[in-house]
Amino acid sequence: MTAFVTVATFLIQIPTPPTHGYINVGDAMIFTTSLTFGSYIGGVAGGLGSALADLSAGYGYFAPFTLIIKGCEGLVSGFVSDRKTFSRDLLAVLVGGVIMVSGYFIAEAFLLGYGIPAALTEVPGNTIQIAVGAIVGIPVSHVVRRRLPAELR
Repeated sequence: MTAFVTVATFLIQIPTPPTHGYINVGDAMIFTTSLTFGSYIGGVAGGLGSALADLSAGYGYFAPFTLIIKGCEGLVSGFVSDRKTFSRDLLAVLVGGVIMVSGYFIAEAFLLGYGIPAALTEVPGNTIQIAVGAIVGIPVSHVVRRRLPAELR
């Protein structure tokens, strides 16, 4: 699942000049993974897969933050989801999304030193990234869960 997150993050990259980062579709795979397999697999795949994509794409300075932020996104969204109902999956994605958006805001504004105005320019793009992740991840996870043997869910 880590490889799927890495590839999905690589698939579409839209550069964001104010913070030298990029918007991607990796969250769709993070949510698919965490909603299907739970918090631990979602956390490892989200953090490691996204950090590997950062390193491979030349965004190594983001990798340590990405490892923590995306790892927490996958871990918490997998924990909140009951892996049965749409409403819990939606809540899981919303909570994971808040972690991602706020985590990158803090990293960009304060830890990387880009400042609050530059970090604020990232919030709409990161929010859209979460919305796309939810639109793709929730239905895909429902399809995958129905097809998996019970012991793998």
